Amino acid sequence: MSSSCRGNPLCCSFMDALANCRMDRRRFLQNLTIAVSVPALSVPGRAADAKIGPLRPDPDRILDLPDGYSYAIVSRAGKRMDDRLIVPHAHDGMAAFPGEDGRIILVCNHELTPAYFDHSAFADGFNAPPDCVTDRVYDQGHGKTPGAGGTTTTVYNPETRTTERQHLSLAGTELNCAGGPTPWGSWLSCEECFESPGRAVDKGRIVRRNKKHGYVFEVPADAKGLVEPIPIRAMGRFEHEAAAVHEPTGIVYMTEDRHHSLFYRYIPHVPGKLHEGGKLQALMIDGQPAFMTHNWSSQPLIVPGEALPTRWIDLDNVDSNENDLRLRGATQGAAMFARGEGLCNANGDMVFTCTIGGPARLGQVFAYRPSPHEGQPLEEDNPGQLTLIAEATHESILRNADNITFAPWGDLIVCEDTSSHCGLVGIRPDGSQYQLADNAHTDSELAGVCFAPDGKTLFVNIQYPGMTLAITGPFAA
Repeated sequence: MSSSCRGNPLCCSFMDALANCRMDRRRFLQNLTIAVSVPALSVPGRAADAKIGPLRPDPDRILDLPDGYSYAIVSRAGKRMDDRLIVPHAHDGMAAFPGEDGRIILVCNHELTPAYFDHSAFADGFNAPPDCVTDRVYDQGHGKTPGAGGTTTTVYNPETRTTERQHLSLAGTELNCAGGPTPWGSWLSCEECFESPGRAVDKGRIVRRNKKHGYVFEVPADAKGLVEPIPIRAMGRFEHEAAAVHEPTGIVYMTEDRHHSLFYRYIPHVPGKLHEGGKLQALMIDGQPAFMTHNWSSQPLIVPGEALPTRWIDLDNVDSNENDLRLRGATQGAAMFARGEGLCNANGDMVFTCTIGGPARLGQVFAYRPSPHEGQPLEEDNPGQLTLIAEATHESILRNADNITFAPWGDLIVCEDTSSHCGLVGIRPDGSQYQLADNAHTDSELAGVCFAPDGKTLFVNIQYPGMTLAITGPFAA
């Protein structure tokens, strides 16, 4: 959503007579003419709408796209990489960065626990890599069950539509779910877990951990090999989901994937130097402590389109050994959200999804507009605002919004994480929705949606078993 569109709802009210029919629902909705009853949301300098029509079945049964669009496979789980390790499974959050000579650098999370070692980069033997690799594994799991998550870095050539290099860039972490890019050229990889050292049972397998988990790690996009895995402890230990940076201040916003979660911000002591410490805070609705944004009751508490003034609460003991940060924040009055997930910077607004929010528990999309004095003392006189901009229903195209990105032409592009039949859904500034892509062939969610720096290629992951696709077509005139 653009910085000029705060205060207007993105309507999610559409006809869907075949909501319970897995295949027909999509085909039916593609042919609807959608009436929108809310004011148009303007985007300064907005490009023409993407040319997106009905989807056509993919003969290769990977991803259905509109006419004129095609994809290339960038990464596939189980393949051998240039560092001789294996592409891990479970591709999740991702960002695209400019590389040399027109190349695109992709940094991709892999959402794996030690129980899925056979799906990790070390699947053919953790003791096989040289010491220079194992020494940079965050949690070696006593040499037997290392953290299976982390990130891969891929160099993609958009001219030839081929992958030129791929390697493991962060190792030994767990459940690296979403995250977010920084304006200084790095990727913030978030662990969506809270695990402590010791012996545990995970998916019926005994795992041993050396270290605490539940942190954010920073991965420079231009890293040529494994980075030193240093957790940014001041950013908090909790079940992190996504992160986004407010460029004017360097403040980092974060979501949390719990049924009753908080929306966080991290104010670094030095912008761009996250490891040098900072202050962690949680969002509160001004005058309404412990406000529940879920809208699960018969009388919704938050109205779409209403801009609510906010405050921020300081959090202490952010690296606790107890998984209680969100509980302590709520006790102090922080607002609670229904599984905060995807988060992106949309022309200066921080737009994020809540996968099970709304009366139908099919998802919400919120936007936080920072104060002109964000993070400064004058913020109290001119606070940031929170607006519910979309709420999915049984009649809407969008279901269970997850990862999200801001398109160059001004739309929001959202990954679905439903129990089956996930796709990419676009939300226009006028509130109408459209189907951009559909995984009609497996039950895997889509994740990691992001655009190339020049806006000409859209990347997305099919999470299981794990695949990255590069989509091209007439996105905008």
